[in-house]
Amino acid sequence: MRIRLATENDLPALMELLRRVVPLMRAAGNLQWDETYPNETVFQRDIDLGQLWVAEVDAGIAGVAAVTTDQEPDYAQVGWNIEEPAVVVHRLAVDPAFRGLGAAGALMQKAEEVAVERAITVLRVDTNTQNEATQRLFPKLGYQLAGEISLAFRPGLRFLCYEKRLTTT
Repeated sequence: MRIRLATENDLPALMELLRRVVPLMRAAGNLQWDETYPNETVFQRDIDLGQLWVAEVDAGIAGVAAVTTDQEPDYAQVGWNIEEPAVVVHRLAVDPAFRGLGAAGALMQKAEEVAVERAITVLRVDTNTQNEATQRLFPKLGYQLAGEISLAFRPGLRFLCYEKRLTTT
């Protein structure tokens, strides 16, 4: 598996990945994503900003994640200082055809590498309360649950916030 920055040429494959992931999320009661979010415009912006990473295998793109420094103002609900620099993972998804290969973990590891490169010691991520896969994954990777929030741009949904602090040596 290779982790690399996404390019505009990846957009069709990324949109196809969403077409496979979103119905499964919704069927499991996870309404975090739908036919309007995330979309091609969101991914194009991530690509333009050099913050969209893909996990690639021989058969195609296994997963995707935006590795950003964008913190939602609503993160303050769990007591986080959102002025503190943090690397934040958004839009993490794994193609159902490639589950079990470690794509999500590899993308989260890339986020840590980005944090180290930027001398940032805090990593943050949020996930819908109905997303059981990420609720199992994040603690395994050393993330601590910070609490539950609502997000203004996703009314009616609840999200769990996780944080990992890297030690400086």
